[in-house]
Amino acid sequence: MDQLLKAVEESSIRETPLEFEIGDTVDVHTRILEGDKERIQVFNGVVIARRGGGTRETFTVRRIVAGEGVERTFPVNSPKIAKLEVLRHGRIRRAKLFYLRDRVGKATRLAERRPKKSDK
Repeated sequence: MDQLLKAVEESSIRETPLEFEIGDTVDVHTRILEGDKERIQVFNGVVIARRGGGTRETFTVRRIVAGEGVERTFPVNSPKIAKLEVLRHGRIRRAKLFYLRDRVGKATRLAERRPKKSDK
């Protein structure tokens, strides 16, 4: 049973995995269908959580719109995600950044992580 589940999951995992970490500020380019037309919509924000594994893995992106916090959860392996651009790498010390929900204004900013010499 486990081998059957693994075989089914492997068929729907994307070939090039999305490379990002929690605390990164990202642009998620999502394909949107409106009638018979397809367009790309960009959702910009900070990755505050990543959960699950395999085909069920998801990540949550948070941004502030008109003073109100908006969070959106995306499946990592979804074909609806056209592209994911990492704009900044945030320096964090925990796996989930839910504490950002309670913060307002400049307090929501994360310090930028400098790339190590091995990353360059």
